[in-house]
Amino acid sequence: MSSALRKSIAARALGLVDLTDLGDNSDEKSVGELCSRAQTPHGNVAAICIWPHTITFAKAQLEGSGIPIATVVNFPNGDQTIEDTVALTIKAISDGADEIDLVIPYGDMLAGDSSTTQAMIVAIRSATSEKALLKVILETGELQDPELIRTASDLAIAAGADFIKTSTGKVAVNATLEAAKIMLQAIAESAKPVGLKPAGGIKTTEDCGAYLNLADKLLGDDWASPSTLRFGASSVLDDLLAALEGKSAKPSQGY
Repeated sequence: MSSALRKSIAARALGLVDLTDLGDNSDEKSVGELCSRAQTPHGNVAAICIWPHTITFAKAQLEGSGIPIATVVNFPNGDQTIEDTVALTIKAISDGADEIDLVIPYGDMLAGDSSTTQAMIVAIRSATSEKALLKVILETGELQDPELIRTASDLAIAAGADFIKTSTGKVAVNATLEAAKIMLQAIAESAKPVGLKPAGGIKTTEDCGAYLNLADKLLGDDWASPSTLRFGASSVLDDLLAALEGKSAKPSQGY
């Protein structure tokens, strides 16, 4: 890929990144570094995505930046109770979270039970109300079956998701173009203002370009924006900055 094309993709993608720190050893030091990285010479990322216990610290670090804070609930296994997940959501919003990334009970979906997933999303949608954006994680790498991914997408959209998100980044298979295509088709056919967040395994400018091309093809060249498309990643930012500065691709590690 030419330097000019990499730069063009990076210019589109930088403001769509949910810069993520969901490592097992995440602490104030790593979150502080994340907050600094999120504010680049080429503009800010769309949001940061962090564990609930670091929200208050991050809020202080980002004061005046305008960068939203996303956090995760029912994460990563999707096996907490609705009551506990609602309580965590309410606490996260009180602490300063602007966006909630909710993992569906995908194990129940695999077992043929969609009612629990619906009830979970409806409950968290009610808890977020007008206070926070709701991104619903389907864990498509575990659902695997295209029909099941489509069913989960339709269910999440109908239950009030603002975004549908591929993955936690914590399983063997995370974001794929195949899953994203199914999800984008569900969004297009719903005619609702719902976004897509591919997450996990997005490490290069070229990766971002592939998802942008897919979104352009299915939903139009003017569809992708921070309100409709996010990239959940911890490592892609360095490569996007390198592309914007005309430098060689950066080696990527992490989510």
